[in-house]
Amino acid sequence: MTDALASQPLMLFNSLTRQLEEFQPVHPGEARVYSCGPTVYNYPHIGNMRAYVFADTLGRTLSFKGYKVTHVINITDVGHLTDDADAGEDKMEKMAAEKAQSIWDIARHYTEAYWADVKALNIRQPAHWSIATDYVPQMIEFAKAIAANHCYELDGGLYFDTSTVTDYGALARAKTDEGEGRIEEVEGKRHAADFAIWRKTPTGETRQMEWDSPWGRGAPGWHLECSVMSEALLGFPFDIHTGGIDHREIHHPNEIAQNQAHSCSDASGARIWMHNNFLIERSGKMSKSAGEFLRLQVLIDKGYHPLAYRLMCLQAHYRSELEFSWEGLGAAFTRLKRLRNAAAALECEIERRSREERTDSPEIVTLRREFDEAMSNDLNTPQALTVVERTFAAKHIDMWQRSDAVADFGDVLGLKFFHDVAGLPRVRPKSATITEAEIEAALIRRKEARAAKDFTTSDKLRDDLTAAGVEVMDGDPLGWDWRLDN
Repeated sequence: MTDALASQPLMLFNSLTRQLEEFQPVHPGEARVYSCGPTVYNYPHIGNMRAYVFADTLGRTLSFKGYKVTHVINITDVGHLTDDADAGEDKMEKMAAEKAQSIWDIARHYTEAYWADVKALNIRQPAHWSIATDYVPQMIEFAKAIAANHCYELDGGLYFDTSTVTDYGALARAKTDEGEGRIEEVEGKRHAADFAIWRKTPTGETRQMEWDSPWGRGAPGWHLECSVMSEALLGFPFDIHTGGIDHREIHHPNEIAQNQAHSCSDASGARIWMHNNFLIERSGKMSKSAGEFLRLQVLIDKGYHPLAYRLMCLQAHYRSELEFSWEGLGAAFTRLKRLRNAAAALECEIERRSREERTDSPEIVTLRREFDEAMSNDLNTPQALTVVERTFAAKHIDMWQRSDAVADFGDVLGLKFFHDVAGLPRVRPKSATITEAEIEAALIRRKEARAAKDFTTSDKLRDDLTAAGVEVMDGDPLGWDWRLDN
């Protein structure tokens, strides 16, 4: 990164202070980030995955700005109840019982499914995948350290008294007229918002995941887990904590309360708290509660490249609601193909000409600055994407300078413009009736027929491919693409 780009301050919206703030790292030259990861009781839906596209874009932007990034994403395999307000069954125990399987096998299967989606969306591997059950001893020690001054026992376990910390619920705006983050009264608690630090196994029951503790045999609370793992791997304070906007109302305020209690201060644990908004359908917020939901694999089975969904996410600001529709995804896929085709054309041009060493032109410097300004303005990816398209289109600028710039932009956005260009859009729909080898052979015969001006044969081959679900794109440098029927 040039000094000119380095001078652009990175401004991020802090949900805790409700304002844009300049990123000032706790440790010079480093950026330590914690992201709330999945509870691995089921497959992630595409709305869940929006949070990780956002966190990945944040991490890539921090790297682009020159910081050494340490990113932690947790895997919750115990303690998350069916109601985020600390009620109901443990999600993992419930799914294991429904499937009559080991809870450890359930966790392994859905963790691997989540990791497959992470890879498909070109999300970078974090420095650490923190598995909740690996940290239970540390959770017990954390709870012991705060129990005397901040907790009380009920028959169900150890509970945190939210009145013992400063300004509980400020992140959730629980004390405003907006009413966000309100929690219904629950019998036995001192205050409605108090939450479980440790949940005892009820008498006569046995859980698959339970441990001995000073408060009885049982399991940690979900909120405790993130406090313990973020401190263990990043230290307090660390720089940025991310999550979905639903975490802003209960989970993250409870984390903050625990962090304040443990540090004996008003510090929240992270300097900046960032939240992405919901992915919604016309029927409402995407959720697993109805039993049916859209997985990334469903999109892939229909022939959409997973990066089309990533691009769809980037077309909206992370703090804006994003409505999912097949038409919207199709438009994002078309935009991805146009970007891919522009990259392929530029790559072909470069192969024919040698590189000339020269100073970057004023135009390319301006485009680079505009891209940096967009990403530095609270990750304004919609604006950054328009800069990418303008850079591809600026054919009067030296092709090497355009190629270098677009490659850098693609790395920040995670769209891989120059990685596996030929394979990028070629995702075979599950219902397709023709193989890629058969397509390639037909296209070769069609190219030969066109060269021989045998347009009857050429048209027949095109019609046969169309009937098999393949749309021939004569203007496409790579020759073909699947047609999608929904």
